[in-house]
Amino acid sequence: MTSANDLLVDAFDRVRDSVHEVVDGLDEDRLAYRPDAEANSIAWLVWHLTRVQDDHIADVAGSEQLWTVGGWVERFRLPFDVGATGYGQSAAEVGEVRATPELLAGYQDAVHSATVHYLQTLKDDDYARVVDDRWDPPVTLAVRLVSVVNDASQHVGQAAYVRGLLTRRR
Repeated sequence: MTSANDLLVDAFDRVRDSVHEVVDGLDEDRLAYRPDAEANSIAWLVWHLTRVQDDHIADVAGSEQLWTVGGWVERFRLPFDVGATGYGQSAAEVGEVRATPELLAGYQDAVHSATVHYLQTLKDDDYARVVDDRWDPPVTLAVRLVSVVNDASQHVGQAAYVRGLLTRRR
């Protein structure tokens, strides 16, 4: 029988694999391409989905974000507050995210590894733990993890769409 841990690891594996596919072979300029001035770039989408995963997994695991302790904030050198995850950013801020495919995939790989390590520590009873009581009903660990997978999957799908538009532009 497959456990919840196995299902979640599989889902996060798919996100990581999709990130690699979407950034593979693109240079920094192509990763920064935006179909219009208000659109998100592949670089921003991948950075954002990884930042949210890093932030949310670190929070539920009670650990530090790899963004800071893993040195990723220094490698990316973005002009944002260290705690920024991309949520609520303006179109101008989206345009500030420039990165190589290696940097984007490397950060995703590190966050994915930490995510899988955390998931492997969970017992079935852990999923019912309330991790955010600011909502009604309160958010459980299970709901938070599914939410992170859902958000990441949507954003990597958006990045794949932008890549498709970019490929058609050639």
